[in-house]
Amino acid sequence: MAIKSLTSLSLLLFTITLLFSSSSAHNITRILSKHPKFSVFNSLLSSTNLAKKINHRHSITVLAVSNASIGGVIGLSPKIQRRILSVHVILDYFDREKLQNLKSHSTIVTTLFQTFGIAEGRTGFLNVTKFVDGRIAFGSAASGAHLVGKLVGPIAKRPYNISVLHISSIIIPPGIDGPHHNNTPPSPLPPAPTKADAKAPPPAAEAPVIEHVAPVVNAPEPKPAPTDAPVANTSKVESPKGAEDDKVKSSAGRVAIGAGFGAFMGVALIALQ
Repeated sequence: MAIKSLTSLSLLLFTITLLFSSSSAHNITRILSKHPKFSVFNSLLSSTNLAKKINHRHSITVLAVSNASIGGVIGLSPKIQRRILSVHVILDYFDREKLQNLKSHSTIVTTLFQTFGIAEGRTGFLNVTKFVDGRIAFGSAASGAHLVGKLVGPIAKRPYNISVLHISSIIIPPGIDGPHHNNTPPSPLPPAPTKADAKAPPPAAEAPVIEHVAPVVNAPEPKPAPTDAPVANTSKVESPKGAEDDKVKSSAGRVAIGAGFGAFMGVALIALQ
């Protein structure tokens, strides 16, 4: 009897769990299939495998774009389409009533693209703005982006589980459709040479360094020596020209003496004869 009661209790708990799971599950493909004007958007969610991710999440908001306004992503690569469409999936529940009750003028919300780990800057976030006249607009929170998607109206909702809203235009964050580019400015080019620089001669080569040279002292100019000053003794140093003059004078003297002596001897010999 106890075993039978335990089995009945287990079946009851399983049934309750199954009913709860069925009531909380959602299927974005099935929801959008009831609205033919979103058929292209619905097809792209399936082809990019985003529909499965949406169906496995809770408290989620899908911003759907009609066939007439989705032309901006047609023709792009599946990778870029996946990035752009994931920006239209907010990781929180927002229906029209909740949006109208936003306390701040602008609210930043997180999108599914942020979970991919490749979002640069604030491309993984959306800016939700409420105007004073009650209008609601969506746009990328990235720098330089604008509010391009106006809230048109609700499509379907399951409170606090999934909300599907119709917006007027596709949201493409700046830079999401291409690879990351380095924004570091290049180094400035050196200034162009001026005319003065072009005519300037090249710098002179450096003079060789001479070691152990005593510094030059500006001494006064020497005065000329007196004319009658004695000549300094320059031992073993004679002017070559002076030596030649002395040799010439000495030879001439000897020749003159020899000639006179010869003449005297000649006269004496004649007298003796």
